Amino acid sequence: MNENIILKCENLYYSYDDNDNYALKDVSLSIKQGQKIALMGANGSGKSTFFLCCAGILKPCKGNLFFNNQKIKYDKKSLLNLRSKIGIVFQEPDNQLFCASVYEEISFGVLNLGFSEEQTRLKVDNIIKALNIQSFCDKPTHALSGGQKKQVAIADILVMSPEIIIFDEPAAALDPKHIKIVHEIINKLTQSGLTVIMSTHDVDYAYEWADEIILFDNGEVIMQAKPIDIFTNNDILDKTNLEKPIIIKLFESISDENNYPKDLKELQAYIKARLK
Repeated sequence: MNENIILKCENLYYSYDDNDNYALKDVSLSIKQGQKIALMGANGSGKSTFFLCCAGILKPCKGNLFFNNQKIKYDKKSLLNLRSKIGIVFQEPDNQLFCASVYEEISFGVLNLGFSEEQTRLKVDNIIKALNIQSFCDKPTHALSGGQKKQVAIADILVMSPEIIIFDEPAAALDPKHIKIVHEIINKLTQSGLTVIMSTHDVDYAYEWADEIILFDNGEVIMQAKPIDIFTNNDILDKTNLEKPIIIKLFESISDENNYPKDLKELQAYIKARLK
């Protein structure tokens, strides 16, 4: 991660019914290139609306969005470019997949960007190999399991070579096997330097994974901070109905120190040191 701001919004408002009933209200935040950002908050708090504004799918009523220090424009050419740089993996893959076969599905976006068939084939083959989905790349999309559809939805975005990838509840409705697969994919993306933003209700995962957490409540950003600062702020947790991660709960049950462990490995090391 570096200090460059890749995504910034200033005083963002959005309403679905063109009145003062705003789904987003005065949202201002900045995200650095390469950051791992978790968006948290109750259903209906504005997270998905924010994602759609970031990708140019929704146009804010008021305020501005900036990508790589350039104000986002809403003409056709600008939006096509933006959507190749900021990709969303939706919570429900069926809302994203529409081609008959997996291979056609992954190829569609790249061909729309004007790549030749040969260039497209190379990019698609590389993504299929990277995600290890060769076993079902020739299947009809409707015949895939939920976990397989999620992998294809991720491939849809990665083949476009985005600079930011957004995951809306990536583990929703997946079995443990495919949750692990999706998390492994996400880890590889962040290790490669890609900026990853995700919404999640999993406090344990957000605590260990994220560089920063952004809390939404009733369309507003009420806090953006490191996970430890979020999950040790009892007032904020009460306001957003969030639980403390299990690691913090366990640590607080055995210690009154404030050097909280980041993960289970650090907690185990702390306990072993105390027992010596």
